Amino acid sequence: MKLNWISTASALALAVSTALHADVLPSYQTDNTWYADAQTKLAEKLNTNNQFKAKNVILFVGDGMGVSTLTAARILQGQQAGNPGEEGYLSFETFPHTAHVKTYNVDAQTPDSAGTMTAMMSGLKTDVGVIGVNENIERGDCSTVTGNEVSTALELAEIKGMATGIISTARITHATPAATYAKSADRNWEDISDMPEEAVTAGCTDIADQLVNFESNLEARFTGVDVDGLEVVMGGGRRHFLPKDAASNSADAVSEVEGDRTDERNLVTEWQDMYTNGTYVMDQAGFDAVDAATTTRLFGLFNESHMQYEADRANDVAGEPSLTDMTSKAIDVLDNNDNGYFLMVESGRIDHGHHAGSAYNALTDAIELSNAIQAAVDSTSSEDTLILVTADHGHVFTIAGYPKRGNPILGKVVSVGATEPALAADEMPYTTLGYTNGNGFHDLGDETDADASYSEELAAGRMNITDVDTTTSGYHQEALIPLSSETHSGEDVALHASGPGSQLVQGVVEQSVVFHIIEQALDLIQE
Repeated sequence: MKLNWISTASALALAVSTALHADVLPSYQTDNTWYADAQTKLAEKLNTNNQFKAKNVILFVGDGMGVSTLTAARILQGQQAGNPGEEGYLSFETFPHTAHVKTYNVDAQTPDSAGTMTAMMSGLKTDVGVIGVNENIERGDCSTVTGNEVSTALELAEIKGMATGIISTARITHATPAATYAKSADRNWEDISDMPEEAVTAGCTDIADQLVNFESNLEARFTGVDVDGLEVVMGGGRRHFLPKDAASNSADAVSEVEGDRTDERNLVTEWQDMYTNGTYVMDQAGFDAVDAATTTRLFGLFNESHMQYEADRANDVAGEPSLTDMTSKAIDVLDNNDNGYFLMVESGRIDHGHHAGSAYNALTDAIELSNAIQAAVDSTSSEDTLILVTADHGHVFTIAGYPKRGNPILGKVVSVGATEPALAADEMPYTTLGYTNGNGFHDLGDETDADASYSEELAAGRMNITDVDTTTSGYHQEALIPLSSETHSGEDVALHASGPGSQLVQGVVEQSVVFHIIEQALDLIQE
């Protein structure tokens, strides 16, 4: 009954508005699809029958996916489909519940991924650059780790008997994925060669080692606990698992010696010896051959370092699965467990595209994340699966000027009623998208690897882009302040939620609240 007066009033307003403005509104604004969508979302928000407990939770993290990135990616996605762009939605922007999340670290106004992801995984904010430990840690000091470890949602899910999985397009030992399973005084200790000798001598272990030995490490921390370890791990970062010996190179190695480990250990073979029923894959063919129905454990390392940008994925030596493919496969493997599952999926290269000053790469990876989330929605039920989508932090990425509706989001600003680019006070055109700081302008044509800009000279400040096609994949936006790499921002990020327990996602919250939403949905903390 409560919806009747809302529906009637809304319908009347729609009819009046359409009648008055039908002669000036384009077709995509005068049809009733947006109205039906709005009514559906309203009904979902007012539904009092929603449950608060979930069987499964999937946490998607768009690394560096601030609010301006969401807006620009939404527009680009629409324009790639032949629409003006502004009227569309990324898949998760249709979720019924949304909040703003404060991203600061305990010791930093503008955060990094280690501290932010630790907050989301543990419910406790911590310092910049440390993983799985509280604020009492001293970064880089191994002796301060013991006693300051925090428990993560993934670990608690393991203890509860749930299936667990981690996916990242970055190195799987990078800060965001590592915060689900590792305890480290420094996010950079990805393998033993990255660690100071005193830390190794003091007994601290590298992040790759902690991933492979996750099961035994967790059992050692909690007396009487018996877990079965991670069921799904997929990402990049193979170099941190292999010895510094060319004989251990993978078939698609791009370095003369692929491995970085200086302790002569091959953690891939150690994992295979530990889990004889597991499947290890390192390329597209191996991934495609995995039968999710019969696979009990899957370990995929698809690149020596980070996986490719989505736009550059076709150029990989041996082929890589997309984030959508990995997400779908992971769900199919994890849901073999009747006790439910916890899955963390990171789109890590949104962040890297921004650091390189490439809006094109950052936005196309954000669109692929949206595709992966839609695949998860299609593969699960909103009755038993809570899906959360957020970012660890934003970037100093702006949408500026006064471009007309439907103007190419990657293009130069063209004002309302105009056909030629607007000129700034210096008599030169400028783009809608830009960065406050970073490496600056580069015109690399059809290059699809944003990182190619790092081999170019720093070129911050204004450039004459009159004859430059700024919509190409290799264009890097101008930046005001010259830095070798663009930086994170301190802005709030969005949190979108659907499924049991999503009702708690509202308002402005601390980043640590993400953990508590997951915990209450799964009842992870046992008395």
